[in-house]
Amino acid sequence: MVQPFLVSRAETRRVIVASSAGTVFEWYDFYLYAVLAPFFAKLFFPPENETAALIAAFATYAAGFVVRPLGAVVLGRLGDLVGRKYTFLISIVFMGFATFTVGLLPTFDQLGWISPLLLVTLRLIQGLALGGEYGGAATYVAEYTEGTRRGYATGWIQTTATLGLLLALAVIGACRMLLPAGEFEVWGWRIPFLASFVLLVISLYIRVSLRETPVFLTMKAEGRASRIPVWESFFRWPNNKYVLLALLGATAGQGVVWYTGQFYTLFFLTITQHLDYSLAYMLVGAALLAGMPFFVFFGWLSDRVGRLKIILAGCLLAAATYIPLFHVLSLSVNPELAAFQANNPIWVRVDERTCNFHVFVGPWSKFSPCDHVTDYLTKLGMSFTKVNAPGFDTADVTIGAQTAEVGSSGKAGIERTLRNALFGAGYPGLNFKYVDGEPMADGQGAPILEFRTANPAHINYPVAFLALFVLMLYATMVYGPMAAFLVELFPPQVRYTSLSFPYHIGNGIFGGMLPLLATAIVAATGNIYAGLWYPIGVAGATFVIGALFLRRRRQETV
Repeated sequence: MVQPFLVSRAETRRVIVASSAGTVFEWYDFYLYAVLAPFFAKLFFPPENETAALIAAFATYAAGFVVRPLGAVVLGRLGDLVGRKYTFLISIVFMGFATFTVGLLPTFDQLGWISPLLLVTLRLIQGLALGGEYGGAATYVAEYTEGTRRGYATGWIQTTATLGLLLALAVIGACRMLLPAGEFEVWGWRIPFLASFVLLVISLYIRVSLRETPVFLTMKAEGRASRIPVWESFFRWPNNKYVLLALLGATAGQGVVWYTGQFYTLFFLTITQHLDYSLAYMLVGAALLAGMPFFVFFGWLSDRVGRLKIILAGCLLAAATYIPLFHVLSLSVNPELAAFQANNPIWVRVDERTCNFHVFVGPWSKFSPCDHVTDYLTKLGMSFTKVNAPGFDTADVTIGAQTAEVGSSGKAGIERTLRNALFGAGYPGLNFKYVDGEPMADGQGAPILEFRTANPAHINYPVAFLALFVLMLYATMVYGPMAAFLVELFPPQVRYTSLSFPYHIGNGIFGGMLPLLATAIVAATGNIYAGLWYPIGVAGATFVIGALFLRRRRQETV
């Protein structure tokens, strides 16, 4: 039975503000590690191979996403049985506990392999908690809102992930700038995690004051609540069909577009293009701020033209323009590196059977000369082409017109040979190391070289900002209408469970695995843009499936 809507606009606004505030804090907790993942590669993983350690850090980052669908099922079921309010109270307690505890963890140097195991465990707890958060917040706000304003109202919930990321960037950036040099790496990184306890207390206070939604209370009073929401969601037709279509035709593409625009860009700027972290935070943060109102705008627009049209348009635009946009980023933030790469193609002669594809790094990991060469070139932001030489037990690297024989002298020797060859070829990211105005030399009298970040004077800030803003705009197109779209796809009896599962697979698996898979693809192929084919493929497939098989289905009992 469809109930008349009896909630005032003033109460709806209070619900939106209160729900959004708590969700911002929870996203802040979750994204602290995401921002610091490259930094955590040095803290919690062995130093033998920096690219492999980075991939391991991204694997830990992805672990929190991979477990989110399980949290969606467990907490979604609880939300459909017990209520929306109490379930996302539980989620925020688990999130706050796990985040605070990360700030207390010993590093790899202090505890060995137990340290990353503890880190992964806490990331799994965070993922479980977040699995119950989004569905609760989206359902809670939607069930307080009239149908003609649902996209606009839930659009405010869609801003919370970006606000949480902005808050994480601001807190981390402030700590890194205010602490003395080197102190952040020793202990200062713990401050943003420990500070989350204050946000936990505030979030709990806000959420305890909220009431249960009128839709859930009416459904319970009329005896229409589901007793087996998991079964009805995933094993009863046609609801299970819509769960699958919501994933493949909407949330998978949304997940990769969102995480490309808001995270992969940050890693691309700082790792591949060697932009100083403060400038990268500033550029990405400015694009996030400029793009944030469009979450609400596209939510509002979806009330008028339809949710799915906007989501699929965002997927199509992203898939068509990612590679040229990232080329624009390269040329605008580090033109010297782009010019060096264009004038000095790099060829790696190696027996490709000795090259390993590292995704999960552990005590079992072995690194060949090929692995050390590709690791070094990848972390320098250089594309390269492999030339297969069967039976060749080492590696030769040709940079422009010169060839360096790296031999099999171990990681340090290989890197020293490559560093000198790159410097001789004019690689712009290397300088002599000076002390008191004099160049330093090693024990053999050779000059010591050190890396430098991209030259700030050569950055084209307007063009870089514009490229980042366009990438952010795609994220708002696919994400702004998503909450209203998912809420309207499922009946209230199983809504929490049904919408949470495809959302968290799309964002947790397809989106959350993006930095890990993209970085591994780049290292394996030698092309700094090759990782983009993953989000391009997923977004393109989502557009096709959504356009062919998804139709408007609106649940008015909301």
